[in-house]
Parts: sequence; structure tokens; C-alpha cells
Amino acid sequence: MSSVPSSNGPARLSEPGTEQVRKTPSVSCVFICHDGHGRVLLARRGAGARDEPGTWDCGAGALEYGESFEAAVAREVREEYSTGALEIETIGVRNVLREEPASHWVAVIFAVRIDRAEAAIGEPHKFDELGWFPPDALPHPLHSQLAESLRLFRAWQEA
Repeated sequence: MSSVPSSNGPARLSEPGTEQVRKTPSVSCVFICHDGHGRVLLARRGAGARDEPGTWDCGAGALEYGESFEAAVAREVREEYSTGALEIETIGVRNVLREEPASHWVAVIFAVRIDRAEAAIGEPHKFDELGWFPPDALPHPLHSQLAESLRLFRAWQEA
């Protein structure tokens, strides 16, 4: 049996005369950036976003081969928000299964403190607006996966 990896989907396992698709989850680092004073940074997904354009969401990115969680979060914060991470703390893990688009992610959730004055849109092809919000006055509509990540963030704040 041979495995042929695909950069756009699951690996295909082939035996003579048959083809089977092996579906495996990906690992995502989801990060809620905050200013250390109760406000969170959210980005509105633009027309070029992978899913749910027009919704507000926190940041996230795939863990790359050989990369630590902290390095992935720091890289993604820099890419998405053009600033460095001042503090990174793991606050939870979620198993995310979605039907549309079909995907399975193991999402490791982080609270990341950043300098509010330095945050800017780093990926204008994905995001069209940034905003700082108190957790009890969030913009609408929210991305379908944001509520659970915010629940973990609130529990972390209260601990």
C-alpha cells in the first residue's frame, strides 16, 4: 500500500485496483488576542476568507511540521496582526468537526497579550477590519466557531 500526500486534502491510500481516502484531523492554533485590560481583538473576515466572510473572529492558523505551539502562535499573530506576542498561554483544546466546509481540526486555544497600539491588519486578503471589544459588547455577526473559544477565554480570565 502506498500513501500519496495531498496539500489540499487527505492522503490517499492505494492498493492495486482500489483507492481509499484516509481522513486525518489537522492541528490548529486558535488565539484570542487581548490587551491585558479586558478587551479582545477581533477581525472581520473579508471576501477572500476561507469561510464565513463578513463574520468577526479571533485569529488562528495551522501548526506546521516540526513547529512548537508557541512558535506557531507567535508566527500567526505576526502574520495576521503585524505585531509580536507579549505573552502566550494555553487555555484549552477543542475537537472541531464541521460539515461546511467539511473539516476536522484539533484546535489548541491560546490567550495572547499584545500591544494594542501595534495591532494592524497583516493579511488584507483575509480580513477587512480589526476592532478591540469588551467581551460583553462583541460585534455581529460572529464566526460560528468563536463562541466556544470565547467561553474558554472567559473561564481563563476568571481563574
